[in-house]
Amino acid sequence: MSDIDPITGLPKDLGVIDTISKESQTIRIRNVKRRYGKIMTLIEGFDSSVDVKDLSKKLKAKLACGGTQKNGIIELQGDQKERAVQALIKMGYSEDSIDAK
Repeated sequence: MSDIDPITGLPKDLGVIDTISKESQTIRIRNVKRRYGKIMTLIEGFDSSVDVKDLSKKLKAKLACGGTQKNGIIELQGDQKERAVQALIKMGYSEDSIDAK
């Protein structure tokens, strides 16, 4: 028998908490210029419930680019703003909760 989530009263196997947390976040995506004129895409605003390291790894693989995660912020090499928005939507994040400047 599966464990019952004390917040929702539903089985934890359903993953309702993950869906609710993805919809309630406000994710900001922006481009910044770094050393030697290189462009970096920064993705920030994740809740503490999100495994940023794992998400960073998935985004780098999906977008075929390098990058890292520091202090809860995902840094991707290059101008990946539009592609990152589409990738996050496919991962289950709400389009309304993503703010791409």
